[in-house]
Amino acid sequence: MGMSAKEARIKVWEELKHYAKPDSRFNWKFSEFIADYEGSELSAKMLCAQDLYQRAETVFIAPDNNLSEVRKRAMADKKTILMANYGITRGFFIVRPDTVPKRQIDLAATLDGVQKFWKHITITRLKKEVKYIDLLVTGGSVVSLSGARLGKGSGYFDLEWGMLYEAGLVDKYSAVVMACHDCQVVGEDLETERHDVGVDYIATPTGIIPTRIEQEKPECGILWDQLKPGMLEQIPPLQELWCDQYCT
Repeated sequence: MGMSAKEARIKVWEELKHYAKPDSRFNWKFSEFIADYEGSELSAKMLCAQDLYQRAETVFIAPDNNLSEVRKRAMADKKTILMANYGITRGFFIVRPDTVPKRQIDLAATLDGVQKFWKHITITRLKKEVKYIDLLVTGGSVVSLSGARLGKGSGYFDLEWGMLYEAGLVDKYSAVVMACHDCQVVGEDLETERHDVGVDYIATPTGIIPTRIEQEKPECGILWDQLKPGMLEQIPPLQELWCDQYCT
């Protein structure tokens, strides 16, 4: 048995207060957002120097506060960027190469600014236009050296993975990187669930850490019976995938 999710989050969040930057809406309430922190630009720089990033044509970047520099570099490097809005209530969005003028990259890398440049895209169009996602970058609350990741408790990244897997856009060979502060990396095993997405690499301000990859990436797709109340009604790509499977 590993450390429980609740115990791990409480332990790490207390330490993270020393390094995190408050959110304009949620202040220090880490259960509501993934915090930015001192040195996040350093982890982005090192991540984007890795071969797995350099080779990637399409990068999924979670809508997390600490990933602004990753978005900035991906735009400058002409990557195709896939994102979701916070809570996935508007679905998936794409930022295609050359759609962001160089002088506006700083604005477009922010969570508010990117909305001026991204375009909504359905799962059906993603399968035709993107076909495969090489790299997924996410924030999180806690990550273990074994590759187990805990978010803030909402399960959005795990659900995004499930939808993309269901659509055939990711698989076990898609690289997953969690960017976080060093204090969010723990040596203890973590209790995880079947749908939790394992991490291949951890990007911190002090370096890139390969995990032991003991937490595999789930191949179960969407666990429809385990969706939280309201998710199907509020998340358009879930509705699209549901209809693909069950609507006559």
